[in-house]
Amino acid sequence: MLELEFAQLSDPGKVRAQNEDFIGYAEPRTQEHARNQGWLFALADGCGGHDRGEVASRIAVDALVSNFYASSAGKPVRALLEQLVQDANVKICEFAATARPGGSAMATTLVACVLCHDRVTVAHVGDSRCYLIRRGQAQAVTRDHSVVQEQVQMGLLSEQEAAESQARHQLSRSLGSNLVVNSEISEHQLAPGDVLLLSSDGLHGSVSAQEIAAVISRFPDVQEAARTLVSLACEKDGGDNISVQLIRIKAVERVGLYRGRPYNLR
Repeated sequence: MLELEFAQLSDPGKVRAQNEDFIGYAEPRTQEHARNQGWLFALADGCGGHDRGEVASRIAVDALVSNFYASSAGKPVRALLEQLVQDANVKICEFAATARPGGSAMATTLVACVLCHDRVTVAHVGDSRCYLIRRGQAQAVTRDHSVVQEQVQMGLLSEQEAAESQARHQLSRSLGSNLVVNSEISEHQLAPGDVLLLSSDGLHGSVSAQEIAAVISRFPDVQEAARTLVSLACEKDGGDNISVQLIRIKAVERVGLYRGRPYNLR
């Protein structure tokens, strides 16, 4: 069976009085859940400049966590995550439409991952990220859905120019902006010793991938590593809410897939 340990921490930072980030997870309660569905982790960052960002982020995470096991039986993980993200998006839109006379503008980013057997499937919308840390190196496995990142992909900006741009926080996708949302999904093999990090831009906007890897290498205890990363982000900036989920893989179950169903590899 897949074995893991995790820690999660959210901090308002040094400037903002309210924390618009929200984090949550779904833990398998039975052997059947562990074997067939696995674990779900989710992190959302309510968009500044919109009404009730803290409500949008909570709705998004709660929708995924509460519906994960009820919706997942027999469904491929990629299709499941697409459905869960879209359902969360609709819930935000419906809440915004009735929040006050004339409706309200609510939006949030979202990054979520499902871990089962020896794989992680990651879905994201916006600029919250997922990193895979392996052998002392941290690599982002998500691509920011932001205006400047699209300009980087088109060759209009360098990575350095994008990092310094005043428009770097302007999103090209978010939950709640439209009734239909296009989530980006990827799948990655896992190995014992790997660490996954989900973060809001309050963390990765001020702490580099190299610093993330260094902290995780220095602190084997995930709780201590999470506290150190949040403290480092506050020390270097602290102008935004800071949230992190750390998942360390202790053991995996090697499987193959046939017509979407797992089988043991011997």
